[in-house]
Amino acid sequence: MRNKLLITFSAFIALVGAISACSPPRALQPAARLPQSATSQPVPAPPSSGETATARALIHQSLDHKLIVGYQGWFGCPGDFENNTRWQHWFLNADRADDLLVDQLPSVREFAQSDLCPTSMKRADGSPIFLFSSQNPRVVKTHFQWMQKHGVDGVAAQRFISELDDLASRRRLDNVLRNVRAAAEATGRFFYVTYDVSGANPATVINAIRADWRHLNDTLRITASPNYLHDNAKPVLQLWGFGFEGRPGDAGRVLSLLNELRAGQNSLRAATMIGGVPTNWRTLDGDAKRDAAWRDVYAAYDVLSPWTVGRYGDDKAVDRFVRDRVVPDLAALRNRQNGKRQRYMPVIFPGFSWVNLMKQREKIGGEKNAAKLNQISRRCGNFLWKQASSMTDAGATTLYAAMFDEVDEATALFPTEPKPDALPKDTAMIFLNNDGCILPDDWYLNITGKVGAHLKERRQLPRSLSNVMTP
Repeated sequence: MRNKLLITFSAFIALVGAISACSPPRALQPAARLPQSATSQPVPAPPSSGETATARALIHQSLDHKLIVGYQGWFGCPGDFENNTRWQHWFLNADRADDLLVDQLPSVREFAQSDLCPTSMKRADGSPIFLFSSQNPRVVKTHFQWMQKHGVDGVAAQRFISELDDLASRRRLDNVLRNVRAAAEATGRFFYVTYDVSGANPATVINAIRADWRHLNDTLRITASPNYLHDNAKPVLQLWGFGFEGRPGDAGRVLSLLNELRAGQNSLRAATMIGGVPTNWRTLDGDAKRDAAWRDVYAAYDVLSPWTVGRYGDDKAVDRFVRDRVVPDLAALRNRQNGKRQRYMPVIFPGFSWVNLMKQREKIGGEKNAAKLNQISRRCGNFLWKQASSMTDAGATTLYAAMFDEVDEATALFPTEPKPDALPKDTAMIFLNNDGCILPDDWYLNITGKVGAHLKERRQLPRSLSNVMTP
């Protein structure tokens, strides 16, 4: 398991599967998605600017007209929780630049140094570089305070099935979820759980989800939080990865699990179910499994959220994707013959780069790769805005932004370093000013909040980001 100091090649491949939330079909497509607090009582949150307590309460009762950000919560460092002795997701092994797994460096200027993890890496001026652990409740609370400041309403907290078999790994996952709950309650944000099946054992994945959902409800009582997102009076739950080529899951067994979860059978808490599904769920090609039995699985979800990271890389490709995928997807859902209302939550992302992650994969397995730094350019936020405006113009009313804290694939929305002189020496990484902009470190959270505000207020997004904000 991933709590060992040395990662075998097979474990590293599972790590890459858990990191990358898509499996790259053909040319461009990157892929899907590694992490001391006590259980807290709900803490009343003061309304954020312009937000009444009533409005905030309503935010937690429906999935509609939301922008949701994915929250990995998988970062760790030695000594952060219980007997952990290794770095998680920052480095393959040692805390040095040539072992880095990430392509972006987080901005840590708002953290107390006592809450950070020292590394051996130095900036060009010789100053030390510090990183964070998601096991630290103060770190997670600061993340949620950033969301509150920028008007981001809540998160989908990732939970990795492949790590549940190991007790120490599960305890770390539980601790992150407790941190998320406490932070959401302290800041008035919502949260819900996403199960990621990447790298899970095909023979046990279904029962592992059943057992863990009971654990979250009966032991941790996560859905009892006033800030756990509900929809149609049921807690929201997402299953991510079923139906993708190369990921576990038999269609018939997944459908049985879905029916149990939606109806609250087999001692499971009933939930509104989101499917994190392949881009090509409707056509059963590309990244999707070909078995027609998956059509019944996709039809059983309450909400479909096709994964889009890496499916396009510029504005023309976004237009083609919306024309060829989003518009027909929405039409198919409207024309369901069984009369069921099935909703749609496409994914948007700011850009993409995974050079260091792929370098470590090559180091372990000797597999050559063609990863390119800044593979999908952010273009100062214009790429993210283009996706949001185009998908909402097509009829999408709820969006999922990938991801809040994903620096492994450089899709992070939270504050990251804008200037190259803040990065480790002799390392290939991207920075926010990469494309000729001069940006503050929280630029992408600001954009994300603006998109969310337009969705909540049911206003059409302007076609151009410059009509809303400028650096």
